[in-house]
Amino acid sequence: MPLSRSYKETIKERVERDPAFRAALFDEAINAFLNGETTVGKALLRDLVHSTIGFEGLAEELDKSSKSLHRMLAPSGNPRMENLFQVIKALKESEGISSKVTSTYRNDKRHAPV
Repeated sequence: MPLSRSYKETIKERVERDPAFRAALFDEAINAFLNGETTVGKALLRDLVHSTIGFEGLAEELDKSSKSLHRMLAPSGNPRMENLFQVIKALKESEGISSKVTSTYRNDKRHAPV
């Protein structure tokens, strides 16, 4: 049986009505990047851009072409770090998201002090 709604529509509607979900999606994208899952991180940022500011709005904000931004966040895209962080900053500002990175020490044999 086919799905009654597309994934993109479902995500977009949830992001629009639920600020906590919007922030969680942003958080998941950042954590994916930090854990080396760049394809996942780009996909989540792409969903977030599509559901919030839109690629045209983001392009205007960053003074870049929307086509370039689409390519950057595509599965095969390879954004420069500067461009990626510009996208992240623009999303944070447009959506009122604040974030911070918290690190903890893993105490296991591979990371034990010598």
